[in-house]
Amino acid sequence: MNAPVPGALTSSLLYLDGVSVSFDGFKAIRGLSLTIAPGEMRAIIGPNGAGKTTMMDIITGKTKPDLGTVMFAGTVDLTRLDEAAIANLGIGRKFQKPTVFDFHSIEDNILLALKSKRTVGRTLFWKTESAQQKRIDEILGIVKLADRRDRLAGSLSHGQKQWLEIGMLLAQDPKLLLVDEPAAGMTDGETAQTAVLLKEIAQDHSVIVVEHDMGFIRELGVKVTVLHEGSVLAEGPLDQVSANERVVEVYLGR
Repeated sequence: MNAPVPGALTSSLLYLDGVSVSFDGFKAIRGLSLTIAPGEMRAIIGPNGAGKTTMMDIITGKTKPDLGTVMFAGTVDLTRLDEAAIANLGIGRKFQKPTVFDFHSIEDNILLALKSKRTVGRTLFWKTESAQQKRIDEILGIVKLADRRDRLAGSLSHGQKQWLEIGMLLAQDPKLLLVDEPAAGMTDGETAQTAVLLKEIAQDHSVIVVEHDMGFIRELGVKVTVLHEGSVLAEGPLDQVSANERVVEVYLGR
């Protein structure tokens, strides 16, 4: 576990307290409080309209809250930063639909995503350095695409494209990954492998997984937060929240 940062207001990597936001009078998020520890993976579930996407929009700077505290690494007020600054801090987001460069090789997709200085001179006279190549090899190994590195990304299956995009996120060297419905549209085999992949990534990163597939969440074996009408309805191990009468009523019983 990382040591607390001197002067930090909280030991949590991500800290949300009393966060609220409204759109044209509709309260999408109301009094939301959530903490994510360094090195923690958390699953977020809830019915459509529960506020899951808006919560991620707030964390990544796409949406500014009306009220509340959003802190990163104990010292950074995310509400004061734009999306680019938040990404540079080390918060990466993967949307449900994978976005890769179909007409580039798998390896080049990782190369293009690498966090590095992109001056005009470096771009014009680009040459992959040994440290960068080592990192590319490492990421391709993690996402199990090393043996396909020279293939076009567009030739991959849906599940493989999801893994490639997760690899592209890793290339940005994030401290926190937000992953939206990674198991959607996958085969059973791809779903199982994705759970293994995320658990491996969570050994070195904090990860928030928004998902509807209860079997997939069970494979992750992590703490679950249930959102409903923009706030936390229940929190705890999957078996515990699954037995919660209100959770069954508003979500699992549907």
